Amino acid sequence: MTSNWVMVPGLAEAPEEFGEVVALLSGSDLRVVDPWVTPVTAPVAELRAGVTLPVGLLGHSIGGLAALRWTLLHPSEVDRLVLIDSSLTSETGWRWLYPGTRGDRAIRSVLRGMGLVGVPQLLGVVARRLFIRIGSIRNRDLLSKADARSRYAAANSWLLFWEELSGSWALAAEVGRLLASPPAAMPPTVVLVATGGSSRFTAASWLAGQRALATQLDATVEVLPDSAHLVHLDRPDAIAKAVTGLA
Repeated sequence: MTSNWVMVPGLAEAPEEFGEVVALLSGSDLRVVDPWVTPVTAPVAELRAGVTLPVGLLGHSIGGLAALRWTLLHPSEVDRLVLIDSSLTSETGWRWLYPGTRGDRAIRSVLRGMGLVGVPQLLGVVARRLFIRIGSIRNRDLLSKADARSRYAAANSWLLFWEELSGSWALAAEVGRLLASPPAAMPPTVVLVATGGSSRFTAASWLAGQRALATQLDATVEVLPDSAHLVHLDRPDAIAKAVTGLA
């Protein structure tokens, strides 16, 4: 098996957030996709650019859907898979807001206007802190203040987040269709499921959905009651253990 790994982050996440995971897996060649350069919902050809194949994939949140699509479309390229509190294929959003629709164009127009008048610059870092507070039990942001400002307070940042969110709905639908006729052999897979912190309010239904997904993939499930959705901040050790266990 390869020691090459690619981490596909979730919505509004930055590569720097995965620093503890990278450190724990220093013996592996782990590349973290930068969503500000390559959108999580980009075609597989863009996500795998410059990657030595075969590869192990890690996907968090909507990044889990992207990792799944890669695996289902090109199973010979992926020899191990770790889904980290992955979004589910049922999360297909509202079709009237899909990319290219009138609703999508309206929201894009509003977000561009907000960027021009400085709203992301004013509230971006605050929104980032709220995101961490809700999504993590440890409530410790690994981004420096300078990095948080450069990414979350940029004039176009909120537009980028919207593009990823709306694109993830179509991605979920696509992965759902691919799972209806999966490849004959799937790579060894671990599904990590967070049920702690803010995740506890929907833990029962969320865990049921994750177990159903794991059944489709013939995957092992590990429940993390001491982690909220941002598992890479709360339990980087669990991610590293899943990787080394598959190795």
